[in-house]
Amino acid sequence: MATNGEAAPKTAGTSSQAAAQGNGTTPQSKSGLVPTNNVTIKDGMTVRTRIEPTLPVDDVIRQLCVSLQIQERPTMFALRDENGELVTNDNMRKKIKGKANLRLVNAPAIEAAEIVERLMSKDAKLGLALTALRKYIKAKQFADEFLKRDGLGELISVINSTHGNQLAYALTAMQNLLELDHGWDSLDDAFILKIVQILSSKQSLINVCRPATAILKKLVEASPACGPTAHLASSSRGPPVPPPGSVYRYGFDAVFEQMRKETRLLETVVDRLGSADTTMALYSMMLINSLLANATDTHWDEFTSALERLNVRKAVIRLMSSHTIEDLTSCILDFQANMMRVTYRMKSTLVEPDLEDSHAAALKYIWTSSKVDEEVINVDIYKWRKIGLDSEDITQEFREVGVLGLQCLRHFVAKDPDYWTKVVQEQLSRPEERRCPIAKASHEVTDLLSEHWAIYAPGYSTSTTFQPFFLNFYRVHALATQFFLRMWNESGASRGDFPRLVALTRSQVKVALRRENERPWHEVEQDFLESEYRAVRDRQMQELEMEDDIMAKVPMRNLRAKLYKESAEFVRQQRMHCLLEGAWFMNAMPVMSGISRETIRRPTLPWRFMRLDNGLKYLHYVDSQVKFYVRKGFEDLPDRIDLSMVSEIATGDVRAVREPAARRRHGRDAHVAARRLAALVLAPQRGQHVPRGPDRDGPGPDGAHVASRETESFIQALTEIGLKIKLLDLTGEKVDIPSGLVMGNPPTNCDFFFSDL
Repeated sequence: MATNGEAAPKTAGTSSQAAAQGNGTTPQSKSGLVPTNNVTIKDGMTVRTRIEPTLPVDDVIRQLCVSLQIQERPTMFALRDENGELVTNDNMRKKIKGKANLRLVNAPAIEAAEIVERLMSKDAKLGLALTALRKYIKAKQFADEFLKRDGLGELISVINSTHGNQLAYALTAMQNLLELDHGWDSLDDAFILKIVQILSSKQSLINVCRPATAILKKLVEASPACGPTAHLASSSRGPPVPPPGSVYRYGFDAVFEQMRKETRLLETVVDRLGSADTTMALYSMMLINSLLANATDTHWDEFTSALERLNVRKAVIRLMSSHTIEDLTSCILDFQANMMRVTYRMKSTLVEPDLEDSHAAALKYIWTSSKVDEEVINVDIYKWRKIGLDSEDITQEFREVGVLGLQCLRHFVAKDPDYWTKVVQEQLSRPEERRCPIAKASHEVTDLLSEHWAIYAPGYSTSTTFQPFFLNFYRVHALATQFFLRMWNESGASRGDFPRLVALTRSQVKVALRRENERPWHEVEQDFLESEYRAVRDRQMQELEMEDDIMAKVPMRNLRAKLYKESAEFVRQQRMHCLLEGAWFMNAMPVMSGISRETIRRPTLPWRFMRLDNGLKYLHYVDSQVKFYVRKGFEDLPDRIDLSMVSEIATGDVRAVREPAARRRHGRDAHVAARRLAALVLAPQRGQHVPRGPDRDGPGPDGAHVASRETESFIQALTEIGLKIKLLDLTGEKVDIPSGLVMGNPPTNCDFFFSDL
């Protein structure tokens, strides 16, 4: 290779040229090839050279040594970019394409030997050695040479003996080494404890805590269950055993055993979630997520209980509103998913006070706080029934909600013990039928919240938005349970109303927890604590009306059709009963299509009293100028219409109806009235159908015709009311609604009948 602008000959398929930088020209070979990269050699001279990307790095270095007349062997050199990254066969094309400035430096073996020597001597150049090490260790070639010379042991020695920036550099070098999948399987419990101690100290610098946190996270994830032999566990029916030399030999249990020796660690890590340094908060969040994701059954309860005591949920909620980096958003969502898994596991874990001391302690606290006079009751038989459970079998009573339900009830009591005592004593003072089963209500609220946040197998979350209310699960449970108790009192409910109150609470949960990632907490409290029973119930009715997808389902259509038939029969029976009793009606022609109101002849006697005989054969009536008292029987009703000709009446053939001559002047309207009444009262009973016409509606849901649009509206109104009652399982406002429709007494005012006559 020539310098000073002279062309260099091609060697071994390469075309390269070099020129001393500073002559202000761009050298070009006789072949016209343009240089690709600048290369700086040891003496500081920079040359422009063209590197053929198809050649291996070793050949490129050999050609450079030949061209630049370097006397040392090419194997003693390597190429690095200006950031210290080693050029390898894998990244060389990228370096050439990016026109990276390269440096010809010592080979990794020489660099590793020099750095290990400096680590051993711990002289004044230790800082420079550590600075270089944290860069170089990322490359596999250098790491292998570093490990051959027991560099790992020397690095651990530096970590144990230094502090400040030197410790930070050493930890960063160790963090980068752990990114490799080999070479650090000799790390022992003493090293793990040292990292735990560094993190536990609140005096540690942020640049020290960041790599220490990353190291601990990596060790947690280096579990045999995550290693290449994990797939063999299922066939061997035992935990996977890492092969010799594998770094997958640590995991959660190995790390947590050392964490237990430094009780301040978790507290310090949780505190750092509020650090002003967002990277520190990010690393702490990642460590907590790693611990949650890899926690084993051996230490599960101890670890999750410790996190709950440290109120990690509250710290993450604060982080939701203060973070500024995208990676932290992903970590928070991962934490939500992990807490969903924790919550599901709690819900699916049985409450066994005879086996678990923590379960027994929680139950004892709940019972003691209720302050029930044990002398008044048989404690062994009626103890838990007094606070709302159905039996004394605790495991069975908590089966659906598990430990989650137990902890929710315990937190509800602990939130305000005086309120709990007051509620229990208040319910015990009521008649048994009117008592609210408090513990059972707490279970139902736990179930409702689990349903709202989809906490079911396998216990993971796919939410892409923050869920701060979910992380406040116990507080939301307490508010919703208070709401349930308040609705119970305001509605004057009894035992049979329990499902109705559950439905009401479910509706309120949906409203209070809407737009979870946008609404402030005080609005949630307001929705639960200040909503009135009447407003909540009215809104619930509107929600049911809007649920078209439910109403369109086949079971709902069948239910509606059944209720429509019952309503139609109720209207018929009610009106028949009214006619059997007899009542006054306005005596006028009904308005029909094609007949104007001006052409209708008004009768001289405006009132007509009608009464149907018990045989449903004759309709007796009398017309009068004024209303008067009509005695029982038919003595005061001289005129009648024969309804036996119902077929002619139903078809509109009024000529077939015989009526007294004395009433012929009122014949037309009498016959019309008779036809309408027969259609209303007799036709459904005898299987007849009223023909369609301008004054009649079409068939109802059951295929039967109704007498008029007004009658149809009455039937539809009754159907809708019945449907809502069925859906809500309402008992009304302290009034029992019968299971079937029963005919009542005739109304005092029968003017509404005129629309059908």
